[in-house]
This record gives sequence, C-alpha cells and structure tokens, in this order.
Amino acid sequence: MVRTDISELRKFVAPEFVFGAGAATLTGQFAANLSVKKCLVVSCPDLARIGTPGDAMDSLARAGVDSVLYTHVTPNPRDIEVMEGADVYRREGCDAIVAVGGGSSMDCAKAIGIVCTNNQHVLDFEGVDKVRYPAPPLICIPTTAGTGADVSQFCIINATERKVKIAIVSKTMVPDVALIDPLLTMTMDRDLTAHTGLDALTHATEAFVSNASSAFTDLNALEAVRLVHAHLLTAINEPDNLDARVGMMLASTYAGLAFSNAILGAVHAMAHSLGGLLDLPHGLCNAILLDHVVDYNFDAAPEKYRQLGNALGGSIPASASLEEIKSGTLEAFRQLKRAAGVRDNLHELGVTSADLSKLADCALADACMLTNPKQPTKDEVMGIYEKAC
Repeated sequence: MVRTDISELRKFVAPEFVFGAGAATLTGQFAANLSVKKCLVVSCPDLARIGTPGDAMDSLARAGVDSVLYTHVTPNPRDIEVMEGADVYRREGCDAIVAVGGGSSMDCAKAIGIVCTNNQHVLDFEGVDKVRYPAPPLICIPTTAGTGADVSQFCIINATERKVKIAIVSKTMVPDVALIDPLLTMTMDRDLTAHTGLDALTHATEAFVSNASSAFTDLNALEAVRLVHAHLLTAINEPDNLDARVGMMLASTYAGLAFSNAILGAVHAMAHSLGGLLDLPHGLCNAILLDHVVDYNFDAAPEKYRQLGNALGGSIPASASLEEIKSGTLEAFRQLKRAAGVRDNLHELGVTSADLSKLADCALADACMLTNPKQPTKDEVMGIYEKAC
C-alpha cells in the first residue's frame, strides 16, 4: 500500500520528456522548436571519444542549429569547470545548452546555464531556491540509468577550495526537455551499470521515506524500486539485453521524478560529503551507505521500509514484528548489493577515522539531510560512517 493522504499541499515539477529507443535522435527537432540558434553541447571526454555528443551535434546541424562542444567535465563536476564552460558559452554566442552524459555532464550544464543568466559565481546558488533568473533552454540526454538529473530540480557541484559538494535546488534546474534513450546506456560497463542502478534505488528509497513525500512521489518511488529489482542484475550480467536497459532507464526516470519532488535524505547528504572531500564515485558511495542508513532510519518509518523490502523481493507480512520487518528489509537491500557486486567499504576507498568529524559536519549541513525521516546528531552520523568503513 502506498500513501493516499493528499490533504497536505504538495507541488510536483517535471520537464517535458520523450522516453524510448531513438529519443536522442530528436535533439535537433526540439532545439529548433525552442528557436535555438547555437547550442553549447556539454559532455565528458569518454563519451566524446566514442562519438555520442557528436551524434547530438549532427542532429542539431540537420535542424539548422549550430553547436560547439565543451568536454572539460570530470566526475563530481567542479566549480572551475562550470565557470570555464560559462566562458565558452558567452564567447561562442550560444543561446541554449544540450547536456549529453551522466549526472556529471547534466549537472555541469545546468550550472553553466544559471551562471550565464545571473552573472554570478556558481557557488552563490548553494541551497534551496537561490536562483533568481532561469537558465537558457536546456535539453538533457542521459547516457546512464540512475542519476535522474534529466528530470530533477537538483544540481550538485564540487566546491573545490572547500572540498565539499554543494546542492543547488530550484525548479529553474529542471530541464526544458529530456530525451531519455535507453540505447545510449548499452555501452555502460558492469561497474557503472551496478553503481548507477543502485543510485536509482537510493533515490527511490530516500524519496519514499522522505518527510516531504506525497501520494505522487510514493507511486513513482515504489515502482522504481520494483523495476530495479526486476532489471538491475540482468542489465549487469547481460549488457546487451535491451529489455533490461529499458527497465533500468524507466526506473531511473521514476526515481528522478520522485526525489526531485520529495527530496532525499541522509544517504545523499553523507555521499555528497564523501564525494567533496575525497572525490569518490557518487553511485558507489550511495551503494555502500544505503543499508546502514536504512538500519538507522528504520524506526521512523517501519511500514514504508516493509513495503520497500517487499518491492525488492521480500515476503514480509504486515503482521511481522518490528524486528522481523527490519531484518527482512535489510536483508533485501543487502542481498541486491551483494548480487550487484558491491562489497566495498569506505575504508577500502580511503576513508580514515581522522576524516569522520569533517565528513559528518558537511553531511549535516547538506540540504538533503532536512528531509531525512530522522534528524541525526553528529555522533550518529559518524557512527553510520564507521559502520560503513
């Protein structure tokens, strides 16, 4: 059963999106519909090497839209990369942006846009609703199944001097159009498929138990979890299985719509802290932390966690004791993690006991922590990190 109480006011924001094989070929058509003259195409070096952004640029050219490519984007995109991209946008006389890639490319593209329209440094927008003027037209073309950046009002940027990832949350971050093409995920390797898929699971889980959830977000979140359970392992083990790739891209979309509106929780707050301080892979950090945060949060939303455990293949009756529900739920999460090949811990990624205090401080200051179903103390956050080490 999902939440049916809609007596409280809730808003739901989403972009126009086209989902399905071949959606990316419509790039030029949608840019022309937006009366775009010249696009900055934002992507990453790996995708540029295999020609993915080039395909988008060819589509733009066929529609009579000029473009210029910017690929100085790294995982955990940095503020300096955003500002450099904004300089390219202005210098080239662009009037729109196309993002081709995973969450890093899309977040960098979002940030470049608001820097150009507001004439401010990207770090000035940290927090919720701090963007005064909307960005130029933005078309997002995701190439991974998990980030949800293509449908969300989130933008995550690494503040390099502070060594922390900041969250920019604003409906101005919602793209004008998302072209969600599962065919573009067929080149993801095993680890990337696993980590991004577990990122989608984390998005859906945190949105479902968020203190800002609603009937609308619950529907999207729970279906995303079911889809991850149904398709992730097949996508990992059979990378050419189109049905599995479609299922995971749909899971990513549902989860993105859920967390964009219900926001997230402690897993993401803590993962952002890790990514900022130690430049660690975001999806892997989420995967390592997820079950430990479920363990901590459980008593704040036991019925919702029972539903999540069952969506992951458990058979946990409502009549079970709280301890049985908790045990069954945790085992469902941990079983999927193990099957997906995630056996890492934070210590193996370089986290030391000396890092825990700063990591906890940054996590507690993250906007995502506000919608966690429980508000942890610093010692409790440090304790969760310790369990994940």
